[in-house]
Amino acid sequence: MNRPAFSVRSAHQFLPLWLCVLMALAAAGCGRDEPNDPPVATPSFAIERNRVAIGSPVELRYRFDVAPDANIDGDYWVFVHVLDPGGEQLWTDDHEPAVPTSQWKPGQTVEYARKVFVPNYPYIGEAVVRLGLYSQESGRRLALSAQEASRREYVVGRFQILPQSENIFLIDKAGWHPVEVAPDNPSSEWKWTRDRAVVSFRNPKRDATFYLQYDARVDQFNRPQQVTIRLGDEVIGSFTADAEDPTLLTFPIAAAQLGTREMAEISIHVDKTFKPTAGDTRDLGIPSADRLEG
Repeated sequence: MNRPAFSVRSAHQFLPLWLCVLMALAAAGCGRDEPNDPPVATPSFAIERNRVAIGSPVELRYRFDVAPDANIDGDYWVFVHVLDPGGEQLWTDDHEPAVPTSQWKPGQTVEYARKVFVPNYPYIGEAVVRLGLYSQESGRRLALSAQEASRREYVVGRFQILPQSENIFLIDKAGWHPVEVAPDNPSSEWKWTRDRAVVSFRNPKRDATFYLQYDARVDQFNRPQQVTIRLGDEVIGSFTADAEDPTLLTFPIAAAQLGTREMAEISIHVDKTFKPTAGDTRDLGIPSADRLEG
């Protein structure tokens, strides 16, 4: 990060020799940590809409135009930091790129999209997106061709975060365990269903989409769980819960299906549950996060 220029005057106008040596060694160390490597790619970022409400699902698009002379020595992750204009981190979207970096070829374009929820973070206003490529093993970051904000972390986009009131509010009615939060990322939260979990909401009386993000404990079953989604008594979708990584599913709902009643209910039915440990007697279905937009 660039620092403002400044000067200091004191009775001693020269630094002691030992301090100069330490400063020189520190500078040399920084040089080893960040060699002057050529950029391996030009990154770009796009968001499907520039104004998104807290809790909304949104598609993020990533693109890397690989440099003609790029030579990447392994598989690197993409780190993505979403910050306020003052630099405070709101949330992250670190991930493996759709094509492993070890397979990137000079001149190739790697482009893909990810659907995520805007986390429930207490902030409204402009958000700044920075990204980079890093090694999970060594922490080394690769040089990219973009506006550098700090140590090989590059500014690639901005968007506006709106209040959660822009969404249709879902009320947990039955069949849910308490919300859990990732210890290393407070903006990442989820809740486990039982064999049947119900949410209710005020009928928007227009077309809507139910979003469900889940990941399954496939190691607990010989065959994956089967999940059915119902609007009232009507089945609006089903799926096999075989995704080990967070996966976002969408279930369109027509206004005619919602009818004219003031309140409506969506239920998630899981055909089998499990108990996580001998000391934990909870019956767990699937861990999920859900939203409704209309």
